[in-house]
Amino acid sequence: MKRKIVTGIDIGTSVIRIVVSEYLRGESAPRILSLTSKRSRGLRHGYIIDISEAKKSLREAIADAERTSNTKIEYAYISMGGISLESSLADGSVAISKADGETGDTDLRRAMEASEANLKKSINRHILQSISISYKLDGKRVIGRPIGMRGEILEVKSLFITCLEQHFEDLIHIVESAGIMIEDIIPSPIAESFVVLTRIQKTVGCILADIGAETVSIVVFEEGIPISLKVFSIGSMDITSDIALGLKISLDEAEELKIHKEGNNYSKKKLDEIITARLSDIFDLIETQLKKMGKNSLLPAGIIITGGGSNIEMIEHLAKHSLNIPAKIASIGITSVVQMPKSSESQIIKKNIDPSWAVAYGLCTASADKEPEEFSGTRFVRQTGSNLTKWLRQFLP
Repeated sequence: MKRKIVTGIDIGTSVIRIVVSEYLRGESAPRILSLTSKRSRGLRHGYIIDISEAKKSLREAIADAERTSNTKIEYAYISMGGISLESSLADGSVAISKADGETGDTDLRRAMEASEANLKKSINRHILQSISISYKLDGKRVIGRPIGMRGEILEVKSLFITCLEQHFEDLIHIVESAGIMIEDIIPSPIAESFVVLTRIQKTVGCILADIGAETVSIVVFEEGIPISLKVFSIGSMDITSDIALGLKISLDEAEELKIHKEGNNYSKKKLDEIITARLSDIFDLIETQLKKMGKNSLLPAGIIITGGGSNIEMIEHLAKHSLNIPAKIASIGITSVVQMPKSSESQIIKKNIDPSWAVAYGLCTASADKEPEEFSGTRFVRQTGSNLTKWLRQFLP
């Protein structure tokens, strides 16, 4: 039986993370064959600014992942992050097509297309994902999907997650130049939500915050679906820089102090003040966004924090008091295949992994079946060119 190998590649500003997984019959979650991280080059705030350097660092990471997983990587799910990622709302309405007024899938699709046509977006932006947030039938709010209900006019409010077209094309270019065929490109905050958030958290309302090296991305969930996404051009490297300047030390030493807070020669009080000041800036930005949505202090499941910056000791406490909602660091459990030393045998173990792996691991679950109520109305815009190439290759000698 052919193995079902699924690979997730998260190309971050400072680190490339690759998770190689295998799905076995009867198991809902994949077994992890390899967790590979490699310093990324050629990116700034999530943008690819040096294609040549980005290609080299990605190829090095793929080579390491293939060696540690003992698997040839041919296809992969890719994340799209960076400061160009954003969301926009748009409305659309259509007349019900059937003579008896019964709403069908065709009507939902037409309504989504109408909302996309009304989307105010730049010519330089690419739609990564579209999500139907709410429906009305003849002006009355519909709970859930209106399939089978009767009426004359169907209205839909849709969320569109977009990125810069150039960033999108550059990402495809560097991945395909590394010999990888793209299964799909998924917004980073959505990918990590697959493995970080529970269905209950998404339903009652929560915010997922990824604190990366140079960006902070947030996505707000209610009723099981994302209703807003925002990326800020600030990250944990800003904290590192503040520590280096404030204590007159190197960036490497500042990074170590930021995470472990060990250093007999430095005032712990001053270090805490530096870290608190920058984290407060981050949570102020998040609070401002929630106020714009009318959701500040109104998300019962609180804020769930992931990304490399989630390792900062005081972040959970500060988030709770800054936003006035529950706060917790993401917990990610995996089943991993470990090769035994000096043996051809492998061992299956269960363990928790660092939250910074959430995006890459989430990508590995993108092909798995989701709860229909949770992801109804969600459409990822697949990379047809890459998939067409994959389809044609099966006929080549």
